[in-house]
This record gives sequence, structure tokens and C-alpha cells, in this order.
Amino acid sequence: MWADEAALDAAARRLDDWEAGFADRATRSRQLSARLQTLTGTAANADRTVEVTVDASGALVDLRLDERTRQHSAAHTAKQIIQTTRAAHADLLRQVTEAATSLLGAGDQTGQAVVASYRQRLDRDARR
Repeated sequence: MWADEAALDAAARRLDDWEAGFADRATRSRQLSARLQTLTGTAANADRTVEVTVDASGALVDLRLDERTRQHSAAHTAKQIIQTTRAAHADLLRQVTEAATSLLGAGDQTGQAVVASYRQRLDRDARR
């Protein structure tokens, strides 16, 4: 099947390289998954009366209201919380994008799919 020993060696090296590349990609994907689980997004409104932190899934995990919020209506404060939560989601998405790019590379399809999935989920949550 193989014309000579050199062609067989070259084919074996290509297979070894392919296998090593696959193993490296799997390792980096696991690292990305572990890193994503630890991320949080945080944002504060312009006057720093509202600060929001969301976890890796985008769920609200911390809300800090400055005493100055008492000077505003409940509707105003609620609007500030919603807007600040969206900003925290944007911070989370920025971090997800950075993690995917640093571990998998900017043009990696898996990384792009992960970022797109986060973007879609966070955008859907923002519309609720």
C-alpha cells in the first residue's frame, strides 16, 4: 500500500500530530469550561448608588444599594437595577469572550459558539 518507508513515516507523523492537536484542543476546552464557571460580571450605575454582580450563568448574586437610593422613587431605583444588571451581563460577556479567545484563539469555532451561546442567553434574559 505504501510506496516507501518515508511515505509511511510521514503518514504516521501526520496522524500523531492530529492526535496531539486533538488532545490539546480537548484540554484547552476543559480549561475554558472550568474558567467560565468561576466568572462573575459586575457593574455600577453612573452615580454608584446601585451595584450588581451576576454569576457565570448571568443570575443576580449580589445587589448593593447605597443609602442615597432612598432619595429616588422606587420606579427609578428599579430601572437603575435593571440597567445595571444589563451592564453586569455585558461585563460577563466581555470576560467570556476574553477567556475563549485566550484559551482557544480568536478564530476558533468552538470559542465563537460558546460566546454566541452566552450572548443569546444573556440577551434573552435582558428581554424578560
